[in-house]
Amino acid sequence: MSNFLSSSIGKKVIMSLSGLFLILFLCVHLSVNLLLLFGEEAFNAGCEFMELPFIKVIEPVLALGFIIHIIWASILTIQNQKARPQKYALRNQSKNCTWPSRNMYILGALVLAFLALHICNFWYYFKFSEVSSQYELVSKTLMQPVYAVIYIIAAILLGLHISHGFWSAFQSIGFSNDIWRKRLEYVAYFFAIVFAVGFSILPIYFLIFGK
Repeated sequence: MSNFLSSSIGKKVIMSLSGLFLILFLCVHLSVNLLLLFGEEAFNAGCEFMELPFIKVIEPVLALGFIIHIIWASILTIQNQKARPQKYALRNQSKNCTWPSRNMYILGALVLAFLALHICNFWYYFKFSEVSSQYELVSKTLMQPVYAVIYIIAAILLGLHISHGFWSAFQSIGFSNDIWRKRLEYVAYFFAIVFAVGFSILPIYFLIFGK
């Protein structure tokens, strides 16, 4: 077992499973965030649901999932760079793989940078400060043009990251062939669009309709 976990394949499997777990979290997170469109009462109720004991137990597991995904992605990227010390010529590279697949680590790093900003702006205040209305805090932040633009860019980068990461994760765990890969690619594009558009709608809504 230890040999498998230390192998390149084992690392890819762990990174893939942690990535799929994080996608599940994003589905829940987006669902709660979209309650912002239905007003303060709906969103605050969603936040209260996220504070239930069985949800809070998942928080350290979620944090561990992020850490594992980031560490294994870094290790695999470094190993791949060492295995190919000289960059290949760009011949036909765009034909062989997509732009997101060639820049997964960069996309992930940019999303991580936004996550750190997101934690500072929201999660920290939710957990360690007296916030009278979580809706008010989030809505006022999203009304700020600079943060709104950053939020939209991060949503697009997240979508690009998932457009390759989703089907690639299934390929790494062995659930992929010529037929299923095409289907998984379509599902990946679906999730990519849902996350990119779903998260982007929020700052756009508050920039237009916010008071």
